[in-house]
Amino acid sequence: MPNQKKPKLIKLYIKSCAIGFVLSAIFVAVMLGFDMMGLGGLVVRSDVGFVAVLMMWILNGVVFAGVQFAYVIMSMADDDDDDDDEPRGGLRARAPVFLAEPIPIRVEDARRRR
Repeated sequence: MPNQKKPKLIKLYIKSCAIGFVLSAIFVAVMLGFDMMGLGGLVVRSDVGFVAVLMMWILNGVVFAGVQFAYVIMSMADDDDDDDDEPRGGLRARAPVFLAEPIPIRVEDARRRR
């Protein structure tokens, strides 16, 4: 198994995950450095602040890695959009248009029965 080469998509995914977690580390560092919403001070004063930092880094890393991978995959698409040259789709019957017409309904007035 060590002699097998990794497929290109796996390499791309690992690279995207690495970029996502690096961006997450930068994001968490900036967030704590600028003490946004008092988060930096809260982490520093807490005895388990490292757990909060670790959770923020991992969870943001998952999100950033997913976004990075999606961006890379979407940017791989070919730009040969030539389907607007002529209309396609064959000859289809048009869908019928239904016009709403009111239907009269007789209702007894409850006030008159008393």
